[in-house]
Amino acid sequence: MSGRPQRLRPAWPLAALIACALLAGCGGGERTRDLFFSLQADVAPTPSAQPIPGTLRVTPIAARGFVAGSRIVYRTAEAPLEAQRYAELLWEEVPARAIANDLATALRAAGVFEHVITAGDPARADYLLTGELQRFEHRPTDNPPVVLAELWLTLVRGRGREVLVARSYTDTVPVAVSTDGRMTPQAIADAFNHLSGRIIGQVIADAHGLGRKLR
Repeated sequence: MSGRPQRLRPAWPLAALIACALLAGCGGGERTRDLFFSLQADVAPTPSAQPIPGTLRVTPIAARGFVAGSRIVYRTAEAPLEAQRYAELLWEEVPARAIANDLATALRAAGVFEHVITAGDPARADYLLTGELQRFEHRPTDNPPVVLAELWLTLVRGRGREVLVARSYTDTVPVAVSTDGRMTPQAIADAFNHLSGRIIGQVIADAHGLGRKLR
């Protein structure tokens, strides 16, 4: 199957969804098809009235373990310390990279800094934004089911590497469940998009506040 996102999904009972993921197949021992989703942050940043002078470089966001992979990660109440992966539910692009791209785009749209560049741009940066995506997971057995993200970010000066601010951003978003208790893979992906947008929105709000100090 191609890597294009799927917009229509069968509504699977939660238990069946997890079972299919863990067993890598449903019915007759046959493996179900892979489903790919695009991670696109649902965010509308508030424009800044006065940009911070200088250039901000958004560096690649780090990730480790399952969070660094392309398969959607989940964690259950029965095994709260064990991150697991759905066998058939995958991201088109690894979440850390997608979030970094969306974060750079949102910062440009908000106009918090005069210029926002990414790792491939050779221009000199006055500020560097680095970070690590520590958690980005589905919680199917929570009541209600949710998706959760934890992102650590650090802003430093380009010259001297003085740390200006370091903060952890954590948030959850409920996953839509039908009246008969069913949850679609698309609903999970939609919740992740909303979640990443909320996290980025929090970063933009903090950047607006920091801008007043840096000016």
